[in-house]
Amino acid sequence: MLNSVGGLSRRDQLIAAFGRSLAVLSSAHPPVRPNPAQGVSEPEQPLDPGETRLSGALMRVNHVGEICAQALYEGQAAVARNPEVRSHLLHAADEEADHLAWTRTRLDELGARPSLLNPLWYAGAFAIGVVAGQLGDQVSLGFVAETEDQVERHLEGHLERLPERDARSRAIVAQMKADEARHATEAMQLGASQLPLPVGMLMRAAAKLMTGAAHYI
Repeated sequence: MLNSVGGLSRRDQLIAAFGRSLAVLSSAHPPVRPNPAQGVSEPEQPLDPGETRLSGALMRVNHVGEICAQALYEGQAAVARNPEVRSHLLHAADEEADHLAWTRTRLDELGARPSLLNPLWYAGAFAIGVVAGQLGDQVSLGFVAETEDQVERHLEGHLERLPERDARSRAIVAQMKADEARHATEAMQLGASQLPLPVGMLMRAAAKLMTGAAHYI
């Protein structure tokens, strides 16, 4: 019989995670927290076409990042050994689902589309999450901490690149950045292992490939 956590077998958890993936990819997961852009007005003079394209591309990349975050956490949670670690991963996934909804809303406002490769991004990130989780909870948490550190730096770069007048996108990205930093801290507090340097470098290379493609596709 497969090992179980919280009364569910690993197989059942993987099946449940697959069901949640459909909600993620269909944008059927409503946000729990208010959108940070709520109450933030569009500029009096609309963004020019170049600014709109840039904001749309950056928010598409951020939307892809949240697709991957959902998949990564779901994959890790499905094979987590410790119920506390699994609970942390699923709670973080819930907050990342807010990010997913916020970025999709902003894409719609900007007249931009999500990445055409979202199913591929999800499948790849889910597989990575399962592999990381199989290496043990401390390694899995270390993967979370490293991922969130990299995402936080990535979002800081987007805050520098987003048009100054695009206050709605900037408000969303700023809140996402704060949440990612907290997720990294919480993972460390739960006993995350420090990942070997080559692993971090490989993760950065994969993220660069993903963000580069998502900027346009």
